[in-house]
Amino acid sequence: MVPSVFRLLLAVGVFVSSLYGAAHAAVIKIPESAFTPAAGLITFSEFPLGTVNPTYTPADYGGGPGSPTVTFGGFFLGQSLGNAASCPPGAALSGCVIGTPSAPLSLDPAAPNTFITNDGANPTSPVLSGTPQFNGPVAILFDVPVAGVGLSGGFFDAIGGTAIVAFDAEGNVIGTVVNEQLGIEFLGLVTDDESETIAGLLFHLVGPEPAGYAIDNVRFGLAGQIVVPGNGAPEPGALVLVAVGLMALGYARRRNR
Repeated sequence: MVPSVFRLLLAVGVFVSSLYGAAHAAVIKIPESAFTPAAGLITFSEFPLGTVNPTYTPADYGGGPGSPTVTFGGFFLGQSLGNAASCPPGAALSGCVIGTPSAPLSLDPAAPNTFITNDGANPTSPVLSGTPQFNGPVAILFDVPVAGVGLSGGFFDAIGGTAIVAFDAEGNVIGTVVNEQLGIEFLGLVTDDESETIAGLLFHLVGPEPAGYAIDNVRFGLAGQIVVPGNGAPEPGALVLVAVGLMALGYARRRNR
């Protein structure tokens, strides 16, 4: 009887742990201050105005050993611009991207270009815009996956209309963060287990954005280059397994009595 109960409790623990593991593959929204000085920073002042689909090697932005090469484009292979039937109401069709990226994750050379330009609405101009200017999507590809990434987006005139979506190297969605403020807002995310699995990021419309948008001050980091909020708090999965172990121990004691 006891061994069968132990097997049942163990099975429950494994099942719950597997559920937690599946749910754990997610992201945490983070502020710009979460990135340490060792993290990468691209301000778009490194290259001349008008540069199309820029590519940044670590030497271009001062990255250290193991830092990624970062390439910008419109969207990823397997995706396309949406239409009135597939895009959210109010979203400009030139900035709404639909579809699932192909594996391995790679930029679509046929997508609308991105380019470096001035933006009078952004205090840290120049910025990177999609096509058409201030109304097109922007995709970011890392040749070395990172743990976290973020950017200053805007100028936002609507809340919840613009999002960043993180993808892994196979084109699977890891997580999404939408703007919650007007004006210029930093949109950042990190994998909740600090795993270096973010291979790309898409910045596009998921709702109305009346005045358009661009990006600036792109931050990205490997594990250890980002201060994850709540780090050091007990993991829910670990708590579940401890609880299961205590249940089994309590049952065994009762049986021995």
